[in-house]
Amino acid sequence: MAANWQDFQPIWRGELSEYVTAIAWLPNGKSLVAGSAAGEVMLLPTGTKEAIALQTATGQSIDCLAVSGDGRFVAAGGQDGTVKIWQINSPAPELITTLENKPAWVDHMAWSPTANHLAFSLGRYGQVWEADANAIATTLNFESSSVLGLDWHPDGKFLALCGHQGARVWHIDDWDDDPQWLEIPSASVAIAWSTDGRYLANGNLDGTLMMVEWQLPENPWVMRGFPGKVRQLAWSQPMTAIGSPLLASCSAESVVVWERDADESIGWASQVLEAHEGTVQAIAFQPDTLLLASAAEDGWVCLWHNAQQLVQVLDGAPNGFSCLSWHPHGQLLAAGGQNGELLMWSQSAAGKGFSKH
Repeated sequence: MAANWQDFQPIWRGELSEYVTAIAWLPNGKSLVAGSAAGEVMLLPTGTKEAIALQTATGQSIDCLAVSGDGRFVAAGGQDGTVKIWQINSPAPELITTLENKPAWVDHMAWSPTANHLAFSLGRYGQVWEADANAIATTLNFESSSVLGLDWHPDGKFLALCGHQGARVWHIDDWDDDPQWLEIPSASVAIAWSTDGRYLANGNLDGTLMMVEWQLPENPWVMRGFPGKVRQLAWSQPMTAIGSPLLASCSAESVVVWERDADESIGWASQVLEAHEGTVQAIAFQPDTLLLASAAEDGWVCLWHNAQQLVQVLDGAPNGFSCLSWHPHGQLLAAGGQNGELLMWSQSAAGKGFSKH
């Protein structure tokens, strides 16, 4: 056990009708949004308020959720090709926009960290919707394949899309300008900017990880030897000895954590975290710490102190976990299960509880 470790305790359990595909906290931490393979989108407030169904089951899956940085908007996309956007800071949540994109399948979306601009995938294209104008601001042609991942730079000035042959990065000041292309011989299925905006990492279908320092993109690092595709990436805050963030990556049952070495000839040193017996589906760092959570199909959520030492294993989804999300202040951890389970743990002795659903 790590020194001064305080266990997480279960404080709440709910259920959706099918596989929980995505969960996300509102920035104020007062509600959790969850989507399911049945098409449900639920707003789950803390305290005594009842759960609110933003959308009931439709029979077509919700595959991605995103909450705007100011907490005003929740967006959802999925199998039916629509992007639905609710305004939720009014007395009652209101559906304000439905973008029809059939027959495309919308499975990636993210809000800009600095403006109410929503980026989402649409086959071989990415689109950006502006809340203030209630209009599509741009359509970006990825060209080489369907968009398999996207992420905004922390300062909101760049949008990266990835897919076959790597990633393309657009500057928001000129969407029509040619994007910068970070090319690989395979396909990138995950992409993530570091929290300080210094690095951009791609997880790839061929079992490699590529990383660039954004100011020196012509000199990438390529890490090899993963057991399968690198399906998810998560950056910590820059809290290491040399001021760089850690990068966690997952492939099959493995979680590998990368740390920038002070020795330039080494580049990035790796540590493999071994505990899971099923495919790891989600990884995330607790806000402002190096505590890493990993959720897998083995029915475990593992907590790793300093992204190194296993200090606790959480359960409650016997057929496996599918997603997880940290509360913005870090004291709560939520996870979704493959049978529709929604679970919550608290690191404090007394949790506030959640409304029943």
